[in-house]
Amino acid sequence: MPSTKRESFYFGVMMCTGMVIVMSIYNLYISGMAGKMTINQFFIQLLIGFAIALLLDLFIVGPIAKKIAFSLPYDKSKKVFVVLSISFFMVLGMVTWMSLYGLGTAYFSNGIENSFVQNYLAIFMKNFIVALPLQLLIMGPLVRFVFMKIKGQRKVIA
Repeated sequence: MPSTKRESFYFGVMMCTGMVIVMSIYNLYISGMAGKMTINQFFIQLLIGFAIALLLDLFIVGPIAKKIAFSLPYDKSKKVFVVLSISFFMVLGMVTWMSLYGLGTAYFSNGIENSFVQNYLAIFMKNFIVALPLQLLIMGPLVRFVFMKIKGQRKVIA
């Protein structure tokens, strides 16, 4: 796990990169845009989504998620509880904001048919049921593994 601000930044970049790539591809498919968007359009959307997600992670969602996670009454000496708690609140916060971003891009791309609230709740639920297991089972362990390998190599070199 990151122990300095610099390490937290790199960890956040790694996590955002993986989550944004997978969730962007998923959202292309569920929105029906998978075959309609060019590669350039996809990469532009990916970069914009990544920038927004990273800013949210570093300045809004990340600090709030950590504050909530550490304020809950559980045994913080057990690393798994800390990781699960922070991960849950990060996913909840990021899905909340990024679903709003997704709804905005859908609106500007092709309009929306149902009410704003109805569309938002549908997007939120679809994203949450994919993002939580993705974070807990795949991306979180993978990024922590890679991060610890890089962090360990850096300490050996220094």
